[in-house]
Amino acid sequence: MIKKRWEMKKLLWSLFGIILLNIPVNGMMMEFDEMEWFTEFNGTKMFQTKSDVYSEAKFPMVGLTLIQSAAAKGAVCLDGSLPGYHLHRGSGSGANNWLVQLEGGGWCDTVRNCVYRKTSRRGSSSYMEKQIPFTGILSDQAAENPDFYNWNRVKVRYCDGGSFSGDSENKAAKLQFRGKRIWLAAMEELMGKGMHQAKQALLSGCSAGGLAAIFRCDDFGKLFPPSTRVKCLSDAGFFLDAIDVSGGRALRRLYAGVVKLQNLQTMLPRDCLDRLNPTSCFFPQNLINQVKTPLFILNAAYDSWQIQESLAPKSVDPSGSWNDCRLNYAKCSPSQIQFLQGET
Repeated sequence: MIKKRWEMKKLLWSLFGIILLNIPVNGMMMEFDEMEWFTEFNGTKMFQTKSDVYSEAKFPMVGLTLIQSAAAKGAVCLDGSLPGYHLHRGSGSGANNWLVQLEGGGWCDTVRNCVYRKTSRRGSSSYMEKQIPFTGILSDQAAENPDFYNWNRVKVRYCDGGSFSGDSENKAAKLQFRGKRIWLAAMEELMGKGMHQAKQALLSGCSAGGLAAIFRCDDFGKLFPPSTRVKCLSDAGFFLDAIDVSGGRALRRLYAGVVKLQNLQTMLPRDCLDRLNPTSCFFPQNLINQVKTPLFILNAAYDSWQIQESLAPKSVDPSGSWNDCRLNYAKCSPSQIQFLQGET
């Protein structure tokens, strides 16, 4: 997280567990779109991430399940197609434990951007992969994922462009902003597949999915009886309403567009809206004090996405003085590091 560590602790420590890592990555839950597939000379299918190369055989390839009941509930992707998820069943001691991960993938803040988005897997299940590898926190390898490897593990696909929060539409552009309905439809289906019997349940998410995990944390907790241990984990989802290198607020402008386009002023937490404007209520720093379910926040001390898109985006750096620092914080000058740490 790009902020003084003592400020973060002051903000969060009284209520939540927090982990700050000095690593230049956007989250520890590997997102599928961070992988690059290729085939070795011997025909083995491989995929490469930012940190390593893996064989497809090492991880389970988990099929996509479309939520057939979703259409009748209006719980559809941007283009009106059915939403979906991937489920890998647990076993042994984890057979009655559930981990639900909300997929990330940014947001669309204009009609044009959302129309483009609905021609991709981020806005339509028609473009979603039929199978994806479960890695990281979704892996079934005990050595890699000792805490959750044998749990029921679910990845809910992200196709609404608003962090599973909207419930509106744009008829002229044929856009459906139904993230909240998708969330409800997915949870109803999973509860019917055994999640209602969970002894332990963890709602997780990365990036825009990490933000969604904060939005939906208490909703998730309310699904279960008091006997179920329920917690939430937001990985690289604590996006700051911070001043960028030009003195403006690039991320606030983006979020304002999302909130207006999806009419989120009717969907965001009421206790926040009673205090602040709707755009401010899309920022986690203004929400977490009201979350009652145990919430853990994981963020890099130098989060690459927040540097590149929020603090020093190209659009506010016409001279290019932040180019090297933007791509690799190890190349930042002392004054740039001071800025990233909130010391200037």
